[in-house]
Amino acid sequence: MAYQFTVPGKTLIGPGALALAENAVRELGTKALIVTGRHVSQNGIVKTLADHLDHWQIRYEIFSGITGEPSDEMIRAGIRAYEASSCDFLIGIGGGSPLDSAKAIAAFSVLKCSPAELMGKEIQGKFPPTVLIPTTAGTGSETTKFTIITDTRKNVKMLLKGDCLLPEVAIIDPELTLSAPRSITAATGMDALTHAVESYTSRKANPVTDLFAVSAVKRIFRYLPAAFQDGSDKKAREEMALAAYEAGICINNASVTLVHGMSRPIGALFHVPHGISNAMLIRECLAFAIDGCPERFAALARAAGAADEQTPDRTAALRFLDALETLCEALQIPTLETYGIDRKEFEAAMDKMAADALESGSPANTIREVTKEDILSIYRKLW
Repeated sequence: MAYQFTVPGKTLIGPGALALAENAVRELGTKALIVTGRHVSQNGIVKTLADHLDHWQIRYEIFSGITGEPSDEMIRAGIRAYEASSCDFLIGIGGGSPLDSAKAIAAFSVLKCSPAELMGKEIQGKFPPTVLIPTTAGTGSETTKFTIITDTRKNVKMLLKGDCLLPEVAIIDPELTLSAPRSITAATGMDALTHAVESYTSRKANPVTDLFAVSAVKRIFRYLPAAFQDGSDKKAREEMALAAYEAGICINNASVTLVHGMSRPIGALFHVPHGISNAMLIRECLAFAIDGCPERFAALARAAGAADEQTPDRTAALRFLDALETLCEALQIPTLETYGIDRKEFEAAMDKMAADALESGSPANTIREVTKEDILSIYRKLW
């Protein structure tokens, strides 16, 4: 069987990668719209980027209007900023939200339609070039053809996709992640782990994504707790940056499954950060999927150090679930209850969430068939 495998046009990765990016960035245009959030614009990272652009004699404007997970309203504001400043390419810098937003601003500045009109369709077109620079290790947005935008009218997180959304340049410099707070380190690290695990157990998995997925799982189980405990641990930050990149490539080519499908509605309706809602769901979702491919979950257990080659597959697969639970405890991942979500409000929203999860298409990639009632059952188990 033949496989299609796509990655960003050019990737610079490793400590100091940003400083080496002059030629790659200069090729794209003469004036950049820097798309970012308030936290990143205030912690000195945007200034570091701006200093490089000044040195490279590349003009820029800064749009820091990404105040949370991106919405269609934020994207419209970004398009207005892009058009008013006469920029000819975009640089997204920050966590997944600014990176997703830069892709969407580039696309819809040309398409001139609402993002909701293209939900579930393949986005096509020739858009302004993008450079994506993550300051967290986890979302993988710099590696993917996806962008997640909230439809504020329907209160739904829309998964938008198209190969033309892949950035021309991805710059993964782990030095930019050193200032990430513990909570962000945990959330984005669990997002990366979810990407790796879901792609490895997806119906769309292939031999190339398998290599990246297993490598990412090994790195994350070893280095995420270290990065969480000590954000200045450069070795842990470097390994997590590599793992996030590997896992991002995996979902770009093998997709996500049930966890992401069920996670997006929780984020949309209850404003739980994406990586945290993934972590809340991951054990129960994988416990449901495990019978579809126990040998694959066993392989992940061995990669995580939770089992060895002599451990029977079924036993090893269950040990992987236990290892996930232990990791979540170490990272202080909250439950729905401890996060502060009202149980009655959650239960009242479950039917809509289950329908939205199915409509996203992600659960269909799960190696075991998923119904709406299965999704409702898993939501109930979160309590």
